[in-house]
Amino acid sequence: MTALPKKYDFHSSEERLRAWWEEQGVYHFAPDLDQPIYSIDTPPPTVSGHLHMGHVYSYTHADVLARFRRMRGYAVFYPMGYDDNGLPTERLVEREAGCRAAQMARGDFIARCLEVSELAETEYRDLWQRLGLSVDWRHTYRTIGDRAVRLAQRSFIDLYKKELVYRREAPVLWCPHCGTAIAQAELEDIERQGVLYELAFELEDEGVLPIATTRPELLAACVAVFVHPQDSRFRDLVGKKARLPLFDRQVPIIADEGADPQKGTGAVMSCTFGDSADVEWWRLHQLPLIQALDRQGCLSQAAGKYAGLAVGEGRQSVIRDLEVEGRLLGRQDLLQSVRVHERCDSPIEYLVTPQWFVRVLEYKQELLDAGDKITWYPLHMKVKYRQWVENLNWDWCISRQRYFGVSFPVWYCASCGAVRLAEKEQLPLQWGTAASPSFCECGANLRLRWRSRFSSGKSWLITIWKWQKSACTIRAVQLERGRNTRYSTPY
Repeated sequence: MTALPKKYDFHSSEERLRAWWEEQGVYHFAPDLDQPIYSIDTPPPTVSGHLHMGHVYSYTHADVLARFRRMRGYAVFYPMGYDDNGLPTERLVEREAGCRAAQMARGDFIARCLEVSELAETEYRDLWQRLGLSVDWRHTYRTIGDRAVRLAQRSFIDLYKKELVYRREAPVLWCPHCGTAIAQAELEDIERQGVLYELAFELEDEGVLPIATTRPELLAACVAVFVHPQDSRFRDLVGKKARLPLFDRQVPIIADEGADPQKGTGAVMSCTFGDSADVEWWRLHQLPLIQALDRQGCLSQAAGKYAGLAVGEGRQSVIRDLEVEGRLLGRQDLLQSVRVHERCDSPIEYLVTPQWFVRVLEYKQELLDAGDKITWYPLHMKVKYRQWVENLNWDWCISRQRYFGVSFPVWYCASCGAVRLAEKEQLPLQWGTAASPSFCECGANLRLRWRSRFSSGKSWLITIWKWQKSACTIRAVQLERGRNTRYSTPY
């Protein structure tokens, strides 16, 4: 019998035990007909930097359950993955490179993302093994790996054929800092100190209609003023028009129960778009669309002389001009709740852009019914789930404007906008590398934007080229030039 050392040397012991566990396959998943299977679908750690104590704490919970179930006679399936195909990994690479993805050639940036994620994943695995997690490392996966990409793209194709996904140009949640559309689940609410400004709108009889707003920089995008139908202060104004200060344009005054008589002055300017209420009013009342913000979070050309200013700068500039014209009636400080992107804590905007959506709203009751069939631990998480489903106001936006990630397995016709779906045998597809159909059903023969890697290492952007003729000519052109055409595969 070997005596235990007086002082425990964890450096040598951890390495020796880790090697022995792997050699013996102690934690290998080996299902037997007589054993029930216990599967742990652990959310893979996001490749966004170094792991910290919170990661260790949360994954220890899963490991305790894995070990408990093994001792109870279960065959435990416990894989480990790495979530490395999206925005967090891009942000990590941008921090290390000291520049944004848009400032690098896309091929170089993707190569850098792959390199950084591989190094991080090696570090993650070493930490998990030193910690002693009872993971079956034979089943490690990456969300940017071919198998995961193939599954994601195949799922998209299945949903598309079932008409459960659709592409539409519509108002979406947009993060100007990250430069991408996001989903409702990626939002957080924070409180911050703000200012409520009271502006003077001019009425047709030369009277003044006071409007309270926290976003005067969106004045150029104001398309209507809303009041509550039971608010006696404004009952005689419904159906009339008010003139905007600074922009000398009239907008209708509309009655809607969504206007809160107790908030501000009771009269609300509706801009496209300042918040989700503006989006609902725009749809319900079929209002015009004036997009005063661009994708970088700056005021657009619609803002006139304020174009190009960031939101904060534009707000101060508009306020100064309102003061000069005597159209600023007052201001007061207030604590306001602001919706921000969970990844960067930047306030989100509402922009109209073409995106892909999964139909969710029409299945809310089915989601609630499915939640009732689950045994929840702890029970209060069921309440949280129900509240989350009930408060869904948007279909799930699944497209992101990213450089590094899973491409949609589709091509688009620049002539008619039709979607050409990839075949399942072509999967997985990576942006710019897949063979594409030569012709659209509309008869257009086109080459769309694509990137090509040359021996010089430079990335060249091939400009859009169209060629469309009569049906008879197109059949001849198809034979002559079909192999040289390209469709684009947006990401």
